[in-house]
Amino acid sequence: EVARGKNFTRFSIDFLLTEGERLTSYLYIPDSLRDERKNPAMIALHETDPLGKGSVDGQGENRNLGYARELAERGYIVIAPDYPGFGDMKDYDFENDRYESGTMKGIFDHIRCVDLLQSMNNVDPEKIGVIGHSLGGHNAIFAGVFDTRLKIVVSSCGWTGFNYYDVGPSAIERYGSRLGPWAIPRYMPLLRDKYNADPDQIPFDFNELIAAIAPRVFFSNSPVGDANFSVEGVRKGIEDASVIYKLLGVPGNLQVYYPDAQHDFPFEIRMKAYEQLDKLFR
Repeated sequence: EVARGKNFTRFSIDFLLTEGERLTSYLYIPDSLRDERKNPAMIALHETDPLGKGSVDGQGENRNLGYARELAERGYIVIAPDYPGFGDMKDYDFENDRYESGTMKGIFDHIRCVDLLQSMNNVDPEKIGVIGHSLGGHNAIFAGVFDTRLKIVVSSCGWTGFNYYDVGPSAIERYGSRLGPWAIPRYMPLLRDKYNADPDQIPFDFNELIAAIAPRVFFSNSPVGDANFSVEGVRKGIEDASVIYKLLGVPGNLQVYYPDAQHDFPFEIRMKAYEQLDKLFR
């Protein structure tokens, strides 16, 4: 499918990741591009929404999450993949794939998105970043840790320390523990099966993941009213990770905003993220 947008063309594509695995995605090509110039590109990862990539295209109820479309309008080449279990990959079989976790499947998919972008003649291979909200927010972090070709990681409402994660009594009853939602097949089952959903046994936490992204740019939108990801855990994680950014001489590359909002990506914070992208890539 080919669709026209404001100042861009959106292609519905699927491409080969490895034998027997394909990935459905939107690929946005801005009208302003010239073939003789290399251009910056972004990977846009969606939230927990049945629409999958349609969410970041602005097709969902929350228009604050249409950042793939917004970035294309701003002149960025953008790829927006479906996460397994959503969108055109809604029937993905986690039990019979080759991965330890849905999270690792996502990491592999997103690494291959970088490969695809770098294969395009009009993409600058040194100017690629990743952005995501909620599910996409922590998948952006995981992708940034595993693929150093990503020069900036923008995570909106995507993380807090495991010790600060609290889903409430009903979710604990449903999932069996406070960290149970992290341990379902599409995320990381070993958190339960190997580490008993105990933060003190889990061998990593988000402060370490963010520190591993250094010295590259990390941008976090962490609203004070986010009921999913406690802002207290974010503040502690940023404090810990800032030690590494300071050690490497780039404290300004660690950026966090605490808007007075709930689990959302407000307009003014998106604009600050886009300004940071323009500063880095243009």
